Amino acid sequence: MNPDHFPKLIGAVALAFVLLLLSSAATYVIEPGTRGLKVTLGKTADDFLPEGFGFKTPFVTSIVTVNVRQRTQAVRADCFSSDLQQVKIDLRVLYRVPEAAVVQIYREFAGDPFDSLIAPRVQEAIKEVTALLTAEMIVKSREDIKKKALASALKKIGTLLVVEDIVVRDINLSNELEKAIEAKMVAEQQANQARFTQVQTQVEAETAVISAKGEAEAIRVRGEALRQSPSYLRWRIVERWNGRSPMVVPSGPENTGASLLLPLGSVEKSVSQ
Repeated sequence: MNPDHFPKLIGAVALAFVLLLLSSAATYVIEPGTRGLKVTLGKTADDFLPEGFGFKTPFVTSIVTVNVRQRTQAVRADCFSSDLQQVKIDLRVLYRVPEAAVVQIYREFAGDPFDSLIAPRVQEAIKEVTALLTAEMIVKSREDIKKKALASALKKIGTLLVVEDIVVRDINLSNELEKAIEAKMVAEQQANQARFTQVQTQVEAETAVISAKGEAEAIRVRGEALRQSPSYLRWRIVERWNGRSPMVVPSGPENTGASLLLPLGSVEKSVSQ
């Protein structure tokens, strides 16, 4: 290779490098799930950039991306109940940045408003809700606390952000308080069981009384039927006959004839009943 060609080769390589650098500095790519902002010499454009490819002024304009996907962040709140018990609540907040607020959020919160806008207001909302309940009610009313805290947080945050949901992940009490609440709940369950047993016993007793009255009334009716119509006994004998071991049953008080042939066991059983 001719030594005179080295300077030309080096110059060509340097030019290609500069062109490549300029082309990369003059283009941008906005990834899916994000929106872009043009910042030119420290000034942010009024409109956001959608996802995709585009051009910008090299070395003068930079592109800042803001995530608009739904995100989940942890929040911990140290609260006090209405009976002055300390309660620590572990939360998860589901939120996202709406497209319409991308520019304002970047200008005011550098693109991530969670720590400065969402977390303080969610903590404030959960403290307001728990301050109206006893520690025992806080443990029992997890879903109700979540709904009220979410409604309060939405009012405090406004329309700048979209808070999708608040999840109460854990409620922590002191060991002594947890044991006291557990003992009270066990006592309530035992009392409820005792009341149920008492009611059940009372119902069974009332059922037995009703059954006994019904049986007594049935006996009275059968006795009355026998007194009014002696043929009732003969009808009962016929009803109970199984067709075995025949015997003679007199048809009249003078035993002058036999009109029925029935088993002895059936007659005895019929008479006894």
